[in-house]
Amino acid sequence: MSNDTAHPEASPILACTISRDVQNFDLLIEDMEAAMGDAWGDLGFDEALPFFEQPDAEMLEFVALAVDSEDEDNLVMLGGIITKAKSHGIKVILIAEDVSPAALHQLLRQGADEFVPYPLPENELQSAIDRIRTPEPVAAQSQPAVAESTGPKVKSAHNREGVLVAIHGLAGGTGATTLAVNLAWELANVGKKGETPPRVCILDFDLQFGSVSTFLDLPRREAVFELLSDTESMDDDSFSQALMSFEDKLFVLTAPADMLPLDLISSDDITRLIDVARHHFDYVIVDMPKTLVQWSETVLNAAHVYFATLELDMRSAQNTLRLKRALQAEDLPFEKLRFVLNRAPKFTDLNGKTRVKRMADSLGIKIELLLPDGGNAVTQAGDHGIPMAQSAAKNPLRKEIAKLAASLHELGQQDTETA
Repeated sequence: MSNDTAHPEASPILACTISRDVQNFDLLIEDMEAAMGDAWGDLGFDEALPFFEQPDAEMLEFVALAVDSEDEDNLVMLGGIITKAKSHGIKVILIAEDVSPAALHQLLRQGADEFVPYPLPENELQSAIDRIRTPEPVAAQSQPAVAESTGPKVKSAHNREGVLVAIHGLAGGTGATTLAVNLAWELANVGKKGETPPRVCILDFDLQFGSVSTFLDLPRREAVFELLSDTESMDDDSFSQALMSFEDKLFVLTAPADMLPLDLISSDDITRLIDVARHHFDYVIVDMPKTLVQWSETVLNAAHVYFATLELDMRSAQNTLRLKRALQAEDLPFEKLRFVLNRAPKFTDLNGKTRVKRMADSLGIKIELLLPDGGNAVTQAGDHGIPMAQSAAKNPLRKEIAKLAASLHELGQQDTETA
């Protein structure tokens, strides 16, 4: 173990940075010194696994695994470090700079307890350390509190069945989860001052790679797997206890903690989940997996609005054509899909607008919603686990999603008045 800045002989090592070269993360060195004093050390990637087996590692509270884009070729090794640390009861804080979403997602799936982007936001490392030091009993006590608060609050004050909005990404990175999370949050806050806000729920049906919980910094609970495994026995209480709340305004059925086969649940299971969610909420947002499964038809038929997100590229065009053929071959309502173009050309980009029209005409579809490129603010909001309304309220993408939420709510109110 090598560390020029720490002095193991002066105090026990309670934390370590693990990186290819810690000098590439000078802000991390400063924050570690501020948080840990002399009680930390530095390890290279190849030193980490052997050190975990040494007696000195028994005192470790956590490790800060710092990676950048050059480390993406070593994801298997990095995942092994995370897994080994967890097996020794050592918490892991992931520090990442310019790492692709796919790589970041893979590392988080390995079990990292906290994620902090680099350059480090002020006091963010200390906040992450404080969170991992929170005693487990406190977290355990908070779960019944969530269940208690969830139960009464999900009860609908009227007999109206909630609006079901499904969102399906036609290719990776087309912004489906970004749209789902931010649309749900905007709906939960829509309306005039003094009005009772709508009750909103998100169902993350991507059982393998669902990331709604990451976008809202919510833990994944074992109760979700228990609920999905036996929906026949589901009642209001078991459904409520499986939900997590975000700021007591938005309720989320997260994806399970472990990667599960998509056929774990059947069409009947999906129908039960949708029915109970619609009974308790004004709006139910479903984040769909990109893969078509047996129960995709169930959601498509049940949805009041089914958004399909795509981008102005060949992979989106090809996947849209495949989906169109698949649905029409089974005589399913392809016309129900509402296509959303993410990272749409700017209003002044005449060439881009021509490409959009040409793409829509060639596929025989109508692109009804154009979402602007929100830039790095979108990634940062997701990484920090907060909606864009809280981190980038004036972002053009956020404004468009807010307009969409207001439009959906207005239509919902009109339907209620005419019913």
